[in-house]
Amino acid sequence: MSFGALDLGLLHRAVELAHQSIGLSEPNPRVGCVLHTASGQLAAEGFTQEAGGPHAEAHALRVAATAGHDVRGGTAWVSLEPCAHHGRTPPCCDALIAAGLARVVVAITDPFPQVAGQGLARLRAAGIEVVLAPPCAAVDAARELNLGFLSRVLRQRPWVRLKIAASLDGRTALADGRSQWITGIDARTDGHRWRKRAGAILTGIGTVLDDDPRLDVRLVPTERQPRRIVVDPTLRLPLEACVLPPPGDTLVVHADAPAERVAALAARGATLESLPGPEGRIDLHRLMTRLGETGVNELHVEAGATLSGALLQAGLVDELLVYLAPKLLGPGRDMAVLPPLASLDQAPSFLVHTLALVGDDVRLVLRPAGRADFAGR
Repeated sequence: MSFGALDLGLLHRAVELAHQSIGLSEPNPRVGCVLHTASGQLAAEGFTQEAGGPHAEAHALRVAATAGHDVRGGTAWVSLEPCAHHGRTPPCCDALIAAGLARVVVAITDPFPQVAGQGLARLRAAGIEVVLAPPCAAVDAARELNLGFLSRVLRQRPWVRLKIAASLDGRTALADGRSQWITGIDARTDGHRWRKRAGAILTGIGTVLDDDPRLDVRLVPTERQPRRIVVDPTLRLPLEACVLPPPGDTLVVHADAPAERVAALAARGATLESLPGPEGRIDLHRLMTRLGETGVNELHVEAGATLSGALLQAGLVDELLVYLAPKLLGPGRDMAVLPPLASLDQAPSFLVHTLALVGDDVRLVLRPAGRADFAGR
């Protein structure tokens, strides 16, 4: 059977379901599953639960069983290839085989080495018809939702999103550092939705000393709090900083700090790691690798101009999330500290991925121009 309009629509539904895994399933990918009976009736829907809980397929099969629906001879539409390995849970491809399904439609393959086509192969070996979707909007949506997971698996580092709130003239704060609030409440709430997506939120010590942020998700509901990370080469972080107490945990990355400061912050519950780079700074490339190793899929950055500029210069920013307020601030703090250019053609260029009005402010999502898509099939 070929891929048809019904398949496209139900893969879109699977991706919609997968959005419910945001803020829940990390570090696992966000996956949705729709099950139909042999007669074409909806049997169940599911999405990936918390790490260690059921994946989307297992979740949907449990819902179907609880409702008394027989899915033998039926079809499953899944936004990501069913897993084929024993991790915290059994392989989803085995669960689909045991359920007696006749057909499985998949949006994108899973590049994780212990899956990487093996899930599809095992389904086919069991006599199940497997349809891998051709290029279409549902495939694009499934990739977009899991850019962080794909980045971590394929590049061994997170997808890095740099968030900036600024005035029309590019100021992120007044000259004295005051920045509350440039954008409106709608934009700030929207920013917390993006925080919720992240496995970790990164800032620099300058922002902590200026603003004492909590860096948590509180303006939208969430099942889990992202890890908070402070780049602090000499460990100037105050022991009473709001970024240290629960909920959530905090990683402080330093270059070469005194043992007594390390011990004092550890006593406050922080995890500390030394990643020294040139000139007493942090090795940002090593930091991204370490975050990938610890399961961070998406890294949300809310930092000052110095750290933002360093990440941009290092080529580590995959996406800019920019909120522009319809205000002119005049003299103030810049978006990022960047070196002077000899000519305009040296300027880093970005492509507008999306543009939206959020309250009275404009939200731009931009990606570096000319960067190859790492998330290929």
